[in-house]
Amino acid sequence: MGEYPGLFIGEGWTPVDETIPIINPATECIVAHAPVGNVTNAAQAIAAARRAFDHGDWRSIPASKRQAILQRFHNVLMSQANEICKLIVAEAGATQASARTVHFGTAMRHAQFFIDICTRDPVTSLPIEIIQRHQSSILGAGVTIREPIGVVSAITPYNFPFFLNVSKVFPALAVGNCVILKPSPLTPLQALLLGHAAIEAELPPGVLNIITGDVDASVLLTSDPQVDLVSFTGSDLVGAAIQSQAAPSIKRVLLELGGKSALIVRADANLEAAAASGLAGFTVHAGQGCALLTRHLVHNSVRPQYVEILAQMLDRFKIGDPADGSVTMGPLINAAARGRTEHYVTKALDDGARLVRGGKRPENLKKGFFYEPTLFDDVQNNWKIAQEEVFGPVGVVIGYDDDDEAISLANDSPFGLHGGIFSANVGRAYEMALELRTGGVSINGGSGQMSSHAPFGGIKRSGYGREYGLEGLNEYTYIKSIGFHGG
Repeated sequence: MGEYPGLFIGEGWTPVDETIPIINPATECIVAHAPVGNVTNAAQAIAAARRAFDHGDWRSIPASKRQAILQRFHNVLMSQANEICKLIVAEAGATQASARTVHFGTAMRHAQFFIDICTRDPVTSLPIEIIQRHQSSILGAGVTIREPIGVVSAITPYNFPFFLNVSKVFPALAVGNCVILKPSPLTPLQALLLGHAAIEAELPPGVLNIITGDVDASVLLTSDPQVDLVSFTGSDLVGAAIQSQAAPSIKRVLLELGGKSALIVRADANLEAAAASGLAGFTVHAGQGCALLTRHLVHNSVRPQYVEILAQMLDRFKIGDPADGSVTMGPLINAAARGRTEHYVTKALDDGARLVRGGKRPENLKKGFFYEPTLFDDVQNNWKIAQEEVFGPVGVVIGYDDDDEAISLANDSPFGLHGGIFSANVGRAYEMALELRTGGVSINGGSGQMSSHAPFGGIKRSGYGREYGLEGLNEYTYIKSIGFHGG
């Protein structure tokens, strides 16, 4: 993948004066030095994307030609799979299994999905209408057509950087937009590598731009009238600020924000399967996932058994440097993230939660931003630990007595991103899923993988708009209606 000689703007690499060290969160060693941009670079990227969209041919070439170029882009990334996965482990702290199957594998599967469907017919015929005019009638007809929005700012977080970079860039480009990608300053390398791939795949200049930078650079990307859409994944607080910054120019905003998703375990559930899902719900990528199931609502008749099974699973858990393929959970991204987790654990203990496992830094790991997977029982749903997103490896168990109470507890949250239900009565689980106020629900573990066909997103403080699936592609388009006389 080579070095990163600057920011990827317009024709290629633009040198910058400043660099920052990127720290491996497991070893605290320097992975590489990344270029640091500023508001001037952000303005350059916006101008390059605007020129490419307004005066280039990316949006007007046949979709089959865009498809061929994006397939080359995809192929280049696939050819670098091993190097990219090593970078994901080193820069983001992902385990090797997660880096290959989720961070890289699922991202590239989604990208291929968007490439495959980008040649869909953007024109849809409207029903023909017979319209009376005086002593005669005419045949009215019309179509709708989906067209690219224009210049897209794609702003991504540190938790699944390669995954989210790819998942925003490919659908936006597939329908003819031009993109400015701005990654988290903690994980910029997984964005910058796309610049090398874009050159090798011969993407036209200005179609994809990749910058880093400070808060002022980010604000320009979300407020400049030359930007037509902002696609942001991150916290609800930052999402609210972006919505405010975008408001004066009335630009489109796609927000995929935080979550505090509930896993409902009914009395008839397979407790081993439910506990395995519950374990993943707060330990995948050290709990740094917006849709993770961190609130476990368990029927009181089986709650002690569920907690004991989950505790035994945690006892077999291996925490450490994810460069070791046998490690099942790596570090948090930095010291601040670990400190945030410690703050929530302390508050939960003060509130009266029962600590089942974890609650401290691993004694055997002197370097790295590690924190033990932490499980609490006897938690009240209105406590801070059950209402706010920790973004660390902390799960809470809350008891309930009937289905109505479970649904009420699940919906009693400022977030609404995802949810899960485990029950032997799948029909009843489906009925309960219909009552959950979330963007998605998995029953008995779901379909087995994150489907590229399924739209993903939330409601309430989890944001709005959808990613993935045909709906995710359509988010990067607008609809134009054209009516005409059919005869």
